[in-house]
Amino acid sequence: MVIQNSFTIIPLLVVISLNYYCFGFMYGFIWSWISSILAAIIIFIFVRYWFQELPLSKKYHNFLEKIEKKGLSYVIYGRIFPFFPTSILNIIAGISSISLKTFIIGTTIGNFFYFFILALIPLGFVSINIHPVILFLIIVSAIILIYCLKKTKPELVQNIKKIRQRF
Repeated sequence: MVIQNSFTIIPLLVVISLNYYCFGFMYGFIWSWISSILAAIIIFIFVRYWFQELPLSKKYHNFLEKIEKKGLSYVIYGRIFPFFPTSILNIIAGISSISLKTFIIGTTIGNFFYFFILALIPLGFVSINIHPVILFLIIVSAIILIYCLKKTKPELVQNIKKIRQRF
C-alpha cells in the first residue's frame, strides 16, 4: 500500500482484490482501508518534513490554494472520486498547510467509501449468496454517497474534472 500510495504503480483494484482473496471480504476490506490510511499518512509526513519547499508547476498552484481553503472537503472528495491519483493528493496535501488531523479525517472517510465499493467488485456485487450485513452496508454506503453528491457544489466537481484533464 505504501508503494501504491507513493507512486500508483500498482492499480488499487488489484491490491484490494488480492486482500479480498487472502483475507475474505470484511477482513480484506478493513486491511486495505487501514493500510491505505497508514500509507497515506507516511507519505504526507514524509513530504511535509522533507519536501515542504518542493516547487510546483502552475497547474498545481490553483489546486494547492483550494485544498488549503477547503482542506477536509477536497481530501474527502479526492479520495471518493478517483479523478486523480491518490499519490498526487498525498503529495499536494503534504506540501499544503492543512493539518495532519484534517488529512487523516478526510482520508479515513473518503477511503472508507471508495474502498468499500472497490471491495465489492471481487465479491461479486450481484451475487445471489450475498450476506444481509454486506447488503445493509451497501445500501447505507449508497445513501451516504448520494447525499454527499447532492451536497457537493458544482464548482468543486468542475475543478476536479479540470485537474483530471490536466493529467
